[in-house]
Amino acid sequence: MIRLLMTIIIAVAVSVTAMSAKETGKSRFNLATYNIRFLSKSDSLAGNNWHRRCPEIAKVVRLHEFDIFGTQEGLKYQLETLKAELPGYDYIGVGRTDGKSAGEHSAIYYDTTQFDVVDHGDFWLSETPDKPGLGWDAACYRICTWGRFRHRQSGREFLYFNLHMDHVGKTARIESGKLIQRKIKEFGSDLPTFLSGDFNVDQNNECYRSIVDAGVFRDSHSIAGYVHEPNGTWNDWKPNGFTRSRIDHIFVTDGIEVKKYAIFTDHYFSTDKPQTHDKGEGYDFEVVDYTLRTPSDHYPVMVAVEL
Repeated sequence: MIRLLMTIIIAVAVSVTAMSAKETGKSRFNLATYNIRFLSKSDSLAGNNWHRRCPEIAKVVRLHEFDIFGTQEGLKYQLETLKAELPGYDYIGVGRTDGKSAGEHSAIYYDTTQFDVVDHGDFWLSETPDKPGLGWDAACYRICTWGRFRHRQSGREFLYFNLHMDHVGKTARIESGKLIQRKIKEFGSDLPTFLSGDFNVDQNNECYRSIVDAGVFRDSHSIAGYVHEPNGTWNDWKPNGFTRSRIDHIFVTDGIEVKKYAIFTDHYFSTDKPQTHDKGEGYDFEVVDYTLRTPSDHYPVMVAVEL
């Protein structure tokens, strides 16, 4: 009888917990943006090859528990090999060159145990967003991938837009910001919405200001309950470099509470150079001369949020 009573109590407790999550309608998760740097011959010759960087990027994702994250610059091969390093994750997004698999992507990865994809799509940052093409004064094709996701535990849905703005075209960046906000209005939805990516401008640029001043989005950095910011977001492959510029951003609409904001500066070591050993007198350990490296030429940005 005692065992039966305990079973009933546990079952009721579990049921109440599940009901509570549904009734409050709140969902908590970590969302990030990470420019993973495209596969480059010059990078490889400098020791920053993809087969070395990919596992390190996956470690960053797992260590800091990215539940859902946008990427930039990834080629199809990179996206697939990164996916193989992240069991339980899948991604959405197409190549910017042909709308299929060619060229860089602005893919969104998500933990399939936590999220369902309700709908998704892609559009180009140009005057003809429905097909591949250059926009305004841009130097490259630029694409935005979006998804409508459902958080399984709470049942809450949200929209997530992820992009990579042009690095040359000033008009293209301004107009791309306007296009994003028009696209969101086209959805006719009041769902909480995230906008992340490599914007190629920092927090002092007019393009950044045009986004936050429009009244649709808030910078997660500005409203976070706690900010961890040991560096800016572009490192140029220099692990000892420092900047205050943030060119990778996560913007949010009303209905999203940002608990924490963080820029992660994880590094790793490689053995490119001849190894030297320094064993101190009387000690049984040694120090080896390795090369300090960054997994990408950008640092990832993550926010812990609650809808």
